[in-house]
Amino acid sequence: MTLTTETTERTELFIGGDWRKPASSNRITVRSASTEEIIGSVPEAVEADIDHAVSAARTAFDDPAGWSTWEPADRAEKLRRLAEELDARAEEITRAVSAQIGMPITVARALEGAYPAATLRYYADLAHNQPVEEQRPGFFVSSTTVRRSPIGVVAAIVPWNVPQSLTMTKLAPALAAGNTVIIKPSPETVLDAFLLADAIRASGIPEGVVSIVPGGRELGAYLVSHPGIDKVAFTGSTPGGRAVAQACAALLRPVTLELGGKSAAILLDDVDLNSPDLAQSLFSTTLANNGQVCFLGTRILAPKSRYDEVVDFFTALIQGAPVGDALDEATLIGPLASRAQQERVEGYIQLGLDEGATAALGGTGTPAGLDHGYFVRPTLFANVDNTSRIAQEEIFGPVLTVIPFDSDEDAARIASQSQYGLAGSVWSAANDRALRVARAVQTGSVGINGYLPDLGAPFGGIKQSGYGKEFGIEGLTNYQQLKSIYHFA
Repeated sequence: MTLTTETTERTELFIGGDWRKPASSNRITVRSASTEEIIGSVPEAVEADIDHAVSAARTAFDDPAGWSTWEPADRAEKLRRLAEELDARAEEITRAVSAQIGMPITVARALEGAYPAATLRYYADLAHNQPVEEQRPGFFVSSTTVRRSPIGVVAAIVPWNVPQSLTMTKLAPALAAGNTVIIKPSPETVLDAFLLADAIRASGIPEGVVSIVPGGRELGAYLVSHPGIDKVAFTGSTPGGRAVAQACAALLRPVTLELGGKSAAILLDDVDLNSPDLAQSLFSTTLANNGQVCFLGTRILAPKSRYDEVVDFFTALIQGAPVGDALDEATLIGPLASRAQQERVEGYIQLGLDEGATAALGGTGTPAGLDHGYFVRPTLFANVDNTSRIAQEEIFGPVLTVIPFDSDEDAARIASQSQYGLAGSVWSAANDRALRVARAVQTGSVGINGYLPDLGAPFGGIKQSGYGKEFGIEGLTNYQQLKSIYHFA
């Protein structure tokens, strides 16, 4: 099944809250991940477009009656209006994302069709109910007024793997706090970004408040280092995050980094592998979006006493997942986002074989009957040492490793032996036991008998998985600066 909507051909960029002629004739051509057919084309932004966007954002932010000075309740109303506009475009956005990067359509409806609007409504409510000022009793002074203000112009750098949801983790709290925002989407996911621009335009968010400038790494580097930017929010690879952090450090510019992961899914020896809901939960926790999610538990930690049973369970789980066109309702595993990503994952599969791991399922090559599109064979590796590269490096594809452990303490130790620390999960029939293991794992978040970041709680990594938090009140305060006003009488 191919994309049924008409080929998208855009001629203008969304800069300063309106559609404008781009500064260059450069274009980004988009291909279907499932068929490799051209499905759209949009203008590619260049440095002059960034300059224009930053200027518009600065003007809008500094306006004495502008967005930054609006009452939180008024900004919240615009966020709710934007959520309604996204709801109206949900299926179109869903299909665009699915076609571009291979996200199975059923997954895209939940992640890209529903989650962004929910995020907007969450932060609208949070900002509406948060006081701009609070009074605190003094220690050396009579009292202190603590005032919250927006930071200024925010640069949001968004990757291709879950583009709309990850855009909204930045855009929603930044707008709710009163900032102006420049979004740089990945070249792989521009069609959905332009649909978001349509929604922003229709929502009535004022001119200059949001711009969307699609382009590659060089454009992102220019945006991050631009003197008119006050804060950077970046989601992407650890090497990319390190470069962003270095640029921001030189400028003493605040930055939030949500980077890579190599999370562990720990199956304790009392887990019920026959539970009717377990297969679906473990699939979404380890293989969602074809393995192209940073928090997935791609390291399966299995007790030695049940190791073969766990390998058999995951073999059956993967064998039962249809592989095919991302827009087919039956597909559970689609293609990868690009030819480069396909080659990268195939390289890691070959590396695993070279390292001596056993391919219990899959291996190199493409699935039978899928000669077009960026498909790889979903692969399960057994007899894996936790120090091997396939167990330590982020592969970002449908590749799982099964690693043995001796005890609960050993499982927590192995799970923590990683340069990353973004997520993880613990699976057990005993909640208290699972909670003890979860507390011992060195990571930013852990799920018990499932995993899904919650809007109401902070999400972010430690170690090479980045710093700063998104979601929750912490996600809003990331886009605010605090001023203390001391009272002496």
